[in-house]
Amino acid sequence: MSGDVAAGAQVALADRLAGAGVLDAGWRGAFEAVPRHLFLPPVYWEFVDGVAVRRDQNADPEGWLAGAYRDTAAITQWDDGDEAGGRQDFTSSLSMPTMVARMLGDLCVEDGHRVREVGTGPGFNAALLAHRLGADKVVSVEIDEAVAGLARKNLAAAGLGGVRVLVGDGADAAVGAGGRADRLIATCSSLVTDLPVAWIGQTVPGGVIVAPIATLFGGGATARLQVADDGRSAAGRFTGASDFMRMRQQRYQAPPVDAYLPGDWPGDARASVTGLDPESIGGSWLAQFAIGAALPDVYYRRAPYGDMVTWWFFDTAVTSWATVDSVPDRSEFEVRQSGPRRLWDEIHTAWTAWEKAGQPGYERFGLTVTTTGTRTVWLDDPGRPWHPPAH
Repeated sequence: MSGDVAAGAQVALADRLAGAGVLDAGWRGAFEAVPRHLFLPPVYWEFVDGVAVRRDQNADPEGWLAGAYRDTAAITQWDDGDEAGGRQDFTSSLSMPTMVARMLGDLCVEDGHRVREVGTGPGFNAALLAHRLGADKVVSVEIDEAVAGLARKNLAAAGLGGVRVLVGDGADAAVGAGGRADRLIATCSSLVTDLPVAWIGQTVPGGVIVAPIATLFGGGATARLQVADDGRSAAGRFTGASDFMRMRQQRYQAPPVDAYLPGDWPGDARASVTGLDPESIGGSWLAQFAIGAALPDVYYRRAPYGDMVTWWFFDTAVTSWATVDSVPDRSEFEVRQSGPRRLWDEIHTAWTAWEKAGQPGYERFGLTVTTTGTRTVWLDDPGRPWHPPAH
């Protein structure tokens, strides 16, 4: 593989990111200097229009290299490394360069800063940090021992083997204890209700935490939090949309539908109609985020049946469920709700609240996390919590 070709691809990628306005000038040198292809295995899967396309270095070296420098995510592991089931879920990746650049810009690093990274993955993000700050300033934590081992090899191949890669749970305060970082960045998402409070104690007062946040309902965003001077809390706004793999210890395993509906359909469900098409919610990542932040214990499943799509809504306490049938060209949609909560009513109320607020974007939402374990999403001001509808 020609070094000139790879170097040219690195510069071209940096040009595209800069042209898109997502590459902070201070990070350009790192993107030009760190070869992204060194952090890819001989076979990876590149997402093209939502489809994972296999890239094989031996079969198609040019296609393999071209994919390394496109603004796409690359899947580097399936099913936690156990592919016996035929690649069901992707579990480690090389993140989309646009997202990497944006989050590094949010970090606002300065010379001399020490950075703690949660979620090493293939090691590319750690390499960019090490190039800019020095390998001795970067500690990265990876829960998967095999992934961590590959990251160490990748970093060494890039001449940045001095990065300390630890194996452990990134939410555990004891992992890598020995001094607070000036900045903490996560490359795996945590639920809005479960952002690790240990991260506050691992970051100096006044330091910055940049982390992807997800809701069970869907829609993810990147939070940029500043640790308070007393070290007891961290707060800040969301900076934009994000979509990262969940922290492994926070993956949600939904109960089977039978746990909610043990008898014959539709059981004791009450029927009604709604003018809100759930497909409108499903088509908006931002709306899902707003609803999910208001109702953090509610999730959905979408089930197509010919022209109709039935949306199922559940609570994590396994007490209530609802369905809405979406049919094209209809203005009213059939609703069924069962249990002590009327989940569709709550979802509709959250949607209406978001609309009445002017359909606020991510930047109007914020998050406050305390060391006592409270996590509060707010709108515009920390004193204005984004409360869920009463139920």
